[in-house]
Amino acid sequence: MSLLLPDSGLLFWMLLSFLVVFVILAKYGFPVIVKMVEERKAYIDHSMQVAQEANEKFSKLKEETQALITAANKEQGRIVREAMAEREKIIADARKQAEVVAQKELDEVRKQIQQEKEEAIRDIRRQVAVLSVDIAEKVIRKNLDEEREQMDMIDRMLDEVLPASKKN
Repeated sequence: MSLLLPDSGLLFWMLLSFLVVFVILAKYGFPVIVKMVEERKAYIDHSMQVAQEANEKFSKLKEETQALITAANKEQGRIVREAMAEREKIIADARKQAEVVAQKELDEVRKQIQQEKEEAIRDIRRQVAVLSVDIAEKVIRKNLDEEREQMDMIDRMLDEVLPASKKN
């Protein structure tokens, strides 16, 4: 036995205690450790799957949100265009109505001016007629003091009236 190492007994007992500890660990410790590692792996896998699903849902929601924003922008543009067209239509209608009202007022003013003009002409004619009668009365009084002058005046007036009626 001299060929064996001097501490072979120690090596044997160390090896035997290692085997006993290894068997105990293999029977009781490793299954618990492996189970915990597998549970942790399953938890991590499950978390990764949930995160991936959440990421996919987020991507879908982001796409839907972008689609909604695009649709809302298109709708906003359409509404703005319709509002602009309606505004232009209202302005055009208001202009037309204003032109119609202005034309009516202008026509009424013209009619009123024409009526006032005609009334003024009638009034002037009346005044001229009154003045003419007054002047004629004064002239006739002066000239018709004598009977002969009266007859001459009547003849002249008849001559003036008769040719004037023949012309008309």
